[in-house]
Amino acid sequence: MAAYQNGDHVASPRSNGKTPFLIGVAGGTASGKSTVCKRIMEKLGQVDMDQTKRQVVCISQDSFYKSLNPEEKLKADKGQYNFDHPAAFDDELILHTLKEILAGRKCKLPVYDYRNNMRVEGQEVTIYPADVVLIEGILVFYFPEIRNLFHMKLFVDMDSDTRLVRRVLRDIQERGRDLDQVLTQYTTFVKLAFEEFCLPTKKFADVIIPRGADNIVAIDLIVQHIWDILHGSGGWGSTPQLPTIANGCLIRPSPTSPPSSPTTTRVNKAMLR
Repeated sequence: MAAYQNGDHVASPRSNGKTPFLIGVAGGTASGKSTVCKRIMEKLGQVDMDQTKRQVVCISQDSFYKSLNPEEKLKADKGQYNFDHPAAFDDELILHTLKEILAGRKCKLPVYDYRNNMRVEGQEVTIYPADVVLIEGILVFYFPEIRNLFHMKLFVDMDSDTRLVRRVLRDIQERGRDLDQVLTQYTTFVKLAFEEFCLPTKKFADVIIPRGADNIVAIDLIVQHIWDILHGSGGWGSTPQLPTIANGCLIRPSPTSPPSSPTTTRVNKAMLR
C-alpha cells in the first residue's frame, strides 16, 4: 500500500525480478546535483532507511576519480590538475559498476579522499540492489557507453556565478584548499572543461532542471515519476511518461491515478521560472 508522511512519498517494499531503473543526473560543478538527488531521496522516504532496504539509492561519479601519481598530485596541490576532464575519471569502472547494478548485484564503490587526491586504501562503500538508482556527476552523460545505460537523464542547470561561489566555499571549507588555488583551478580548467565537455551533454537530457533544488515543481514531478515506477502505475515496463522541456516549460503527461500530495501538483505544464 502507498503511504505518505509530512506530505511526501514513502516507498513501499520493493518488487523482485525487475531491472533497476537507472537515472543519470548531470550538470556543471556545484550546480546542485547532489542536493537534487538528496531532495528526491527525502521525498521518497529513503534517507533514514536502512541501506539494505532502500528502494532508491544514489551514487556519485566522484567515487570514480582516479588516484593520482606523485607528479599529478604535485600539480593538484598547486591547483594545476584538471579534475573536470574526462580523463580524470575511471570510465571503465563506472561502466562495469552500472552493469553490475543493472544486473541486480551488490557492488563495492571506492572511497575518494579529496584532500589527498587519492582513493582510500582498504575502504569501500557497499551499494545494495535497489529498484531505482541515481548517479550524479559532471560528466555522467559524456561517455556514450555509460550514457546509453540510463533510462532517464536529468540536467541540473544553474547560472555560472552561483556555481563559482558554491565551488569556492565548498573547496575551501570541505576540501582544505586556499582561495588562490581554487580560483586558479576554476579559471584555468573548470570553466573551460564545463564549456567543452559538460555543457554539450545537456542536449541528451530528458529533463532540464533550472535553479536546481530550489525548483520544487520540477523535483516533485520527477518524484511522482519515480513513485509511478516503484508502484507500477505508469513509468517502467511499458512506455515511460517522461517529463520534457519545451519553450522553457517542463511538460509531463497526466498520470492515470496519481496519489495526491500537498507538494505534488497534478499539472500538464509547469512554468519553470
